[in-house]
Amino acid sequence: MQIRSGRTTTPPSLDNLDGNIIEILRTNGRATNQEIAERLSVTAATVSARLQKMEDARAMRVVAVTDFAAHGYNVIIALGVKVLGRNVQEVGRDLADLPEVLSVNIMSGEHDIELLVALRDFGEVQKMLFEHIAGIDGVIHITSGVAVDIVKYEFNVVPL
Repeated sequence: MQIRSGRTTTPPSLDNLDGNIIEILRTNGRATNQEIAERLSVTAATVSARLQKMEDARAMRVVAVTDFAAHGYNVIIALGVKVLGRNVQEVGRDLADLPEVLSVNIMSGEHDIELLVALRDFGEVQKMLFEHIAGIDGVIHITSGVAVDIVKYEFNVVPL
């Protein structure tokens, strides 16, 4: 299976036990192998081996996800970017290098690229749009929308 250009992986075969382990960790990322084992009626060694197998196969990873507002990021902006005169992938990589950019997606449709950007306050919006993003070679148009509330934000790559 091709994930990104140059990076491939073999899809792992996850069974119900693997899925249950992942679900417990989604709910409580600090659950110990022993706690997971007790909930699933298996040994801690089994949980440890399954976690290692899934991490090695890149079927899952354990990360800490921070809250935007807790770190002073009070403005979330969705941006649509049109590109001309330059490879869209290259522009996407340049945009991904900006630390405020949370995600970069190459799109089909109205925009070539879609971004999600986190900023501390509205005073940073103009600088981000006109100095950082519009200053990237190939960017010819930016459409923005401001998130007024976050209804759902999960760091789940795929639903189980």
